[in-house]
Amino acid sequence: MTRNEAAPAPQGEPGCWTLDAARELYDLPFNDLLFRAHTIHRENFDPNRVQLSKLLNIKTGGCPEDCGYCSQSAHHTSNVKASKLMGTIDVVAEAQKAKEQGATRYCMGAAWRSPKPRDEAAIVSMIKEVKALGLETCMTLGMLSADQARTFAKAGLDYYNHNIDTSERFYPEVTTTRTFDDRLDTLAHVREAGMKVCSGGILGLGEEEDDRIDMLVTLANLPTPPESVPINMLIPIPGSRLAEAKAVDSIGFVRIVALARLMMPQSHVRLTAGRADMSDEMQALCFFAGANSIFIGDTLLTTANPGDDRDKSLLSRLRLTPMTLGGHQ
Repeated sequence: MTRNEAAPAPQGEPGCWTLDAARELYDLPFNDLLFRAHTIHRENFDPNRVQLSKLLNIKTGGCPEDCGYCSQSAHHTSNVKASKLMGTIDVVAEAQKAKEQGATRYCMGAAWRSPKPRDEAAIVSMIKEVKALGLETCMTLGMLSADQARTFAKAGLDYYNHNIDTSERFYPEVTTTRTFDDRLDTLAHVREAGMKVCSGGILGLGEEEDDRIDMLVTLANLPTPPESVPINMLIPIPGSRLAEAKAVDSIGFVRIVALARLMMPQSHVRLTAGRADMSDEMQALCFFAGANSIFIGDTLLTTANPGDDRDKSLLSRLRLTPMTLGGHQ
C-alpha cells in the first residue's frame, strides 16, 4: 500500500485527498468536470489572464540520472552534447530578452543530479542578477540538500522546480538512480527554506490513468501544495528509453488539467512540454479547464516549443492577456 491508498478522507479537504475521491472527480462527464474546474478557476484567478514564463538551459547534457524520458541523460544516445555552466552575463542578457517578451518569471535549468559546491557561487550570482531585473526567479538543478536550499533562498530565489514525474507506484519504471522519496525530500527542503514550490509531472510515460491521478493526490496532500504545477505531455526523444512511447489521449490530458485545478485551486497550472504538438483547440480547452501558465519561446530545454508568433496568435484569438507580477485577483 502506498501513501495515497490510506483510509478515505473528506473529498477535497486540503491535505486529505484520496485516490478514490480524486478518481470520482476525474470520471465525471467531461462537461461537468470542466464546468466545476472552470468555476473554481474563476474563484481564484482572472480566467482571461495567463502567466508567461521563460526557461533557459544554463547547463546542457551529461546528467548521470537515467530518467527514461530525458534527452540530457548520459545513459541515452540522444546526441545532446554536455556543456559547461553558462556565465552570469549571458544568462542575464537572455533574461532581459524574456522580460521584453512579456515573461514575469524566469526559470533556469541545469542537467545535474544535484548542484556541486563549486557551482553554487555562480548560481547565487544568477539568482541575484535576474531578480534585479524585476523578474520572479525559478531554478531546476536536480536534488537539493537543506543547506543548498537555504543558500539559494537567501540569494532571493522565488521558486524551485522539482517534478515528481508520476505516481509513487510507477516511479521505479521511470527512474532507477533516485527514489520517489528523494524527490519529496528535495521539495521539503525547498519549502523549509522559505521558497515556493514548482512541481508536477509528465503524462505518457507508460503509466495508467490511476498513476496520473495519484501523482496529483501526492502533490495536493503536501503540507502546502505547490504554488506552480507543470503538466507535461511526453515528447518521445530518439535515443531515449521512451522513444517509442504511445501518444497521450488529448481528452485524458484535459481531464488531468481540470483535476489539478480542482485539487489545487490556488496553484498556477502550467502547460509545459508537448505544447508544440497540441492543437490550438486542445490548448483552449486546457485554459478553460484551469491552466493559466505557459512557457514562451521557441525551445523548452532541448525540445520544441510553439514559439512567440503562434502563442501571440492563440492568446489573441482567445482574448487572453498576460498576467502581471502576482497573478491572483
